[in-house]
Amino acid sequence: MNKRKVCILTSVHPAFDVRIFHKQAKTLLREGYDVTLIVPHKHDETVDGIRIKALPLPASRMSRISQTAWQLYRTAIGLNADVYHFHDPELIPIGLLLRARGKKVIYDVHEYYKEKILSKAYVPWYLRKTISTSFDFAESLASRFFNGIVVADRTTQAKFNGKAVRVENFPYVPANLQHETQSNGTFTLVYLGVISGDRGLFTMVRALELIDDPIRLLLIGEFRSTAEKENAESLKGYANVEWLGQKSWPEALQIAASSNLGLALFQPVPAYLYAGENTLKIFEYMMFGLPVIASDFPNLRKIILDESCGVVVDPTDPRKIADEIIAFMKAPDRSEKMGQRGAMAVVEKYNWAHCSKTLLKLYEDVLTH
Repeated sequence: MNKRKVCILTSVHPAFDVRIFHKQAKTLLREGYDVTLIVPHKHDETVDGIRIKALPLPASRMSRISQTAWQLYRTAIGLNADVYHFHDPELIPIGLLLRARGKKVIYDVHEYYKEKILSKAYVPWYLRKTISTSFDFAESLASRFFNGIVVADRTTQAKFNGKAVRVENFPYVPANLQHETQSNGTFTLVYLGVISGDRGLFTMVRALELIDDPIRLLLIGEFRSTAEKENAESLKGYANVEWLGQKSWPEALQIAASSNLGLALFQPVPAYLYAGENTLKIFEYMMFGLPVIASDFPNLRKIILDESCGVVVDPTDPRKIADEIIAFMKAPDRSEKMGQRGAMAVVEKYNWAHCSKTLLKLYEDVLTH
């Protein structure tokens, strides 16, 4: 019996994106699917059994939306897959073209883009509302034609009126999971992800200025802009920051596992106010037994306080953030208990093993209808 062929498409994400490659693609491969990923990448290769078809790396956002998308479409057609699963809103036209050819198509909606657009710095502020509303209408209309919709959180799921299945951004739990807290006398904070002001960069650094005891903040990821990096470096608290750059997923997790406390201090902009089940870093901190300090937003508050695995705080107030960090530093027993509760919650419910079942059920439904 021939394996069913799956073609995963992305023009925005890197080849080894955690959600796309390490979780979804590997899950499908283990289930017996033949999996190919089409993505801007340096060269064709096969990694862990997943074939990567490389597209030229785009020179700009506009070339990615136009040239890369068209190259992706032509490559996808040549594969003649049983299911096409795309991950970026700019690929909606490609998804519609594939449907016009009679192909099975799944649209993976990573975020609530209607709100996300309102926070995009590259979109002129006076156009954001119009573009947001127009995109939301177009996305809703186009989605009626797709065979399946995947979302990562409840807020986005509600938009699609029952058609979308929720495959949360919960972590894959390694079999050899360990937490080795730093023992060199320096309390270590960790932040995973894109590094930017709207994700709490400046409030994290300013909070460090208010702490007298030895402390350091590990930043793992890339700065969104050179200007923000330079602004952060000019702050006094940056003396306690160690920027490690972009790391592979296993390397990033190993570093996080040896820290004391995880930070997720999104700022109150439309893109993040609904953050919750789609916030992978929260669950990765919990997975390694780290207590968490997170923004006091409704969905994050529910997760953190329901599991008693950390605290929520006004993410715009460095003084309050510093006070919470100091409280954790002075109460290691409290920190350890919160970390243990978070780790247990991930083992029991906030993990990819549960999510993968939903994904596989969707594929079964798409292929049999």
